[in-house]
Amino acid sequence: MMRRAQEKGIVELQIHNLRDWTTDKHHVVDDAPFGGGQGMVMKPEPIFAAVEYLKHRTSNIEHRTAKVILTSPAGRRFNQRLAKQLSQESHLIIVCGHYEGVDHRVIEYLVDLEISIGDYVLTNGAIAAVALVDAIVRLLPGTLGHEQSAADDSFSNGLLEAPQYTRPGDFRGWKVPDVLLSGNHAAIARWRKEQAIKRTGENRPDLLRRGD
Repeated sequence: MMRRAQEKGIVELQIHNLRDWTTDKHHVVDDAPFGGGQGMVMKPEPIFAAVEYLKHRTSNIEHRTAKVILTSPAGRRFNQRLAKQLSQESHLIIVCGHYEGVDHRVIEYLVDLEISIGDYVLTNGAIAAVALVDAIVRLLPGTLGHEQSAADDSFSNGLLEAPQYTRPGDFRGWKVPDVLLSGNHAAIARWRKEQAIKRTGENRPDLLRRGD
């Protein structure tokens, strides 16, 4: 899907190395935290230099305003609604957090939004960035083979997607529900709505409670 979107000119993806914006001979992008503690913290200088360069280049060439995102376990929880909002943006710059995090001045003065893809910690933010990009790009018109595909996804209407079946109709004695073979589209739509509610109640009851 990502290749198709790029080939069709729907999206342009670029990867940048923060070390390209360092000024020391060893290209250092991290340092020990003030006040002590375990691990290393990403330095502000290369992040500011990289983001400011990319924002300036884009605004000059394409007259677009970039939104800067930081992947971080301390960020706002990512969901389908947020993916839809971000798919409306013309330019996203995603800063991938690493180590023990980034110098907080990056968050205070450079980043527009911190995003977490779940309540767990990854070895680096690039993994989370891939998830963000995939979820956002698939919502852009023309990326998917059928425009209704994204609208029917889990979470798009606050519910998980209803069960799906395909051929054969009878597999090891497990049969496809008769309603899906009936040709009655109204009955099929009702069944899918009922099954979506049931599945959400079994797997994600929190979605029903909060109506999200």
